[in-house]
Amino acid sequence: MSLAGKTVIVTGAASGIGLATAQRFAREGSKVAIWDINEDGANKAAADIVAAGGKAIASRVDISSRAQVDAAVARIHQEFGPVNVLVNNAGITDFTPFMEMTEERWDRIMSINLKSMLVCTQAVVPDMLAAQWGRIINISSSSAQTGSARMTAYAASKGGVIAFTKALAQELAPTGITVNNVPPGFVDTPMLRGEGVAGMGVGVDVVAKNSPMRRPGRPENIAAACTFLASDDADYITGHTLSVNGGRYSN
Repeated sequence: MSLAGKTVIVTGAASGIGLATAQRFAREGSKVAIWDINEDGANKAAADIVAAGGKAIASRVDISSRAQVDAAVARIHQEFGPVNVLVNNAGITDFTPFMEMTEERWDRIMSINLKSMLVCTQAVVPDMLAAQWGRIINISSSSAQTGSARMTAYAASKGGVIAFTKALAQELAPTGITVNNVPPGFVDTPMLRGEGVAGMGVGVDVVAKNSPMRRPGRPENIAAACTFLASDDADYITGHTLSVNGGRYSN
């Protein structure tokens, strides 16, 4: 897929979709920077990739903090060189009923899920402009496409990710940089089995039985979409929403 030697950042890569995505890029020969607020998880993910013969480094990064993001990018420049691919995956979910949503909670969700798009992407676009080649892949959510009860703040933040993707794709289209987004559907991750199950009030298997495919997706499904969008096979695709949701939403 022509990803060998590319330098890739995957945010929220200590577990779930981010981890699977980092591992897939590493198998394709990329140098992977694993960012996560969970420092121990990030270090383990990077160590596992290195043990398997890949190249990876880990950094504890609050993706809403420009200072932390800039410091992590500086480390990548020192160890791997310019950044070629950014996967904006990190985010938090929320199942707060609308009338119980506080401004503080709302602001935190927007900061992690949406402000981070600005902070992380601005930090790496100069590298991509200099190379006249770059890939920005944003992980949104099918909840932004369909709507979801008790997820107003989360869906609004992820709807912003979709709009961000479309607008930035138009702006960067002449430069050799593509910008796309992947909205996962019901994907079996530690976050889903933790906060997700608690918020939905039912088990993963119950929700899966009511989905079109009668099963949850796997993090590897999202990882495959990300590596495709990063490859030269997708060099004429930008501003696109590649839904990987088992039929939950058709667009």
